[in-house]
Amino acid sequence: MSKRNTQTNKAAARERLRAERERQVKKDKARKQIVVAVSVVAVLAVAGGIGYGVMQLNKPSAWKAAADAKNVTVPKNTSGDDGTTVLIGKPAAKKTLELYEDSRCPICATFEQSLGETVAKDVDAGKYKVKYVGATFIDNSDNGEGSKNALSALGAALDVSPEAFMDYKAALYSAKYHPQESEDKFAEDSYLIEVAGSVDALKDNAAFEKNVKDGTYDGWAMRMSKAFDKSGVEGTPTLKMDGKAVTAEGSKNAPMTVAEFNAAVAKALKA
Repeated sequence: MSKRNTQTNKAAARERLRAERERQVKKDKARKQIVVAVSVVAVLAVAGGIGYGVMQLNKPSAWKAAADAKNVTVPKNTSGDDGTTVLIGKPAAKKTLELYEDSRCPICATFEQSLGETVAKDVDAGKYKVKYVGATFIDNSDNGEGSKNALSALGAALDVSPEAFMDYKAALYSAKYHPQESEDKFAEDSYLIEVAGSVDALKDNAAFEKNVKDGTYDGWAMRMSKAFDKSGVEGTPTLKMDGKAVTAEGSKNAPMTVAEFNAAVAKALKA
């Protein structure tokens, strides 16, 4: 092999190495750019996800929005500020029994199961009217929604008729349908509609069911809840007549038997 050929080959080899190094440098540079770009996208995605999560956390809940609503839909058969006065009974009845209840309250369920029929008979007989004030404070104990949702559904029943309201309230508190306090079943629209199936005026009532599913009276329920909060009542069930607590003899608690209730009401009616 000639010296010239050897030098030529070496030069060609050096040129190939140089070209290969340049290609490798370009590949490395391109790879680095891709890694950086992917990393930036990942960081932006994480940041965006965190930002979205923070935004969602700061976004008011449907119930918070309902509580803050300036205009709310009020059920028929109500009166007073924001339609939060619910009076059931004959207009001629001179006395009014105020009844403060939370739909999830287990003691309210016991009260209704023991005395609901007695109250209904007294109202039908014109002994007194009932003023219902609904509370939602039990939801605060477990971040629940059942008290609020049931109160909204009671508004939908009241929109049908006062009788439907009373019958539905009795059904919600019944031994068959009232859940344990630890179970937030009233938060489920489907369950509230299932309970309504036991009330003739509400069974297969398309308007009632739509109002429950649409949350038509959510805002009204929140205003009713505010009315309870302003009342100064600290627990449920609480009964009052002429602003004075109606309690079992020798107790600060609501009467829980027919005998206790009749005695307490008779005394309140005479006052």
